[in-house]
Amino acid sequence: MGAALALAARGRGRTSPNPSVGCVIVGDGRIVGRGWTQPGGRPHAEAMALAQAGEGARGSTAYVTLEPCAHQSARGPACADLLVAAGVARVVAGSGDPDPRTDGKGLARLAAAGIATTSGVRAEEARTAMAGFLTRLSQGRPHVTLKLATSLDGCIARADGESRWITGAEARAHAHLERSRHEAILVGRGTWEIDRPALDVRLRGREARAPQRVVLSSRSDRLPNADGVTVIAAPGAIAGLPGDHLFVEGGAGAASAFLAADLVDRLLLYRAPILIGGGRPALGDIGLGALGEAHGRWRLTDARQLGSDRLEVYERVRCSPGS
Repeated sequence: MGAALALAARGRGRTSPNPSVGCVIVGDGRIVGRGWTQPGGRPHAEAMALAQAGEGARGSTAYVTLEPCAHQSARGPACADLLVAAGVARVVAGSGDPDPRTDGKGLARLAAAGIATTSGVRAEEARTAMAGFLTRLSQGRPHVTLKLATSLDGCIARADGESRWITGAEARAHAHLERSRHEAILVGRGTWEIDRPALDVRLRGREARAPQRVVLSSRSDRLPNADGVTVIAAPGAIAGLPGDHLFVEGGAGAASAFLAADLVDRLLLYRAPILIGGGRPALGDIGLGALGEAHGRWRLTDARQLGSDRLEVYERVRCSPGS
């Protein structure tokens, strides 16, 4: 399942409206097929892995991060049917599929054909890998990642606005990798007008994966140099943006607005080992009524060193969808 999860990560930000799924087929003690959801959502991971496995799929075990789909589509057959036709003996799924068109029907169809099934293997990791799809399905909006790059004292720039560069090359390269995994990237109007950011992906081999550029602006006058840019007036308008993953990158006003609206699902905090003092803070007012409201909202999920900088990744703790 670990290998299937790694394969699923390859498609993140490119498979909407379908989830990014990974599949590994094991026969006679070796991997005979691998697959992941392709750009645009087709072929599905199972179809790709089965095509690679060929006759080697008969009697094999398929490890897939999401319950195989059971619904028919003009874009391709149901994966549950493909697995049955291939003669797979066992299917291990990371997570059930909450899409009402499948939701248990895929595993049931496999079981009815005599295929052994297991579900819930590394389920939390599987759900994390499909966070964009699940957020769109449950809340009708993309999954939102907020990036903050700060000094040790929480500044994103000097008082005069100078901000290049707070973090080093390794941290900036990681941020570009994150950009490539999102369909859309957003900055505030102030950042757009002052910094003129390209908002592209500057990593060899991933240049074509630059996300759609979005600017948050409550003003009605025309945004300068806005060809090909989507403008939204408020964070709540993100439901209409393309894809299932939105990367909010700057500046303090946009970051604060999304936090105040409780629309941030994941936080990337890059911290450089520098002190600025008297600089521009990373955040403004985010609507907290009391200090107690700040506790218990964020869970640390990853931490690593990127050159001289420190990255911490947090996920929003939500008791139930939309909470």
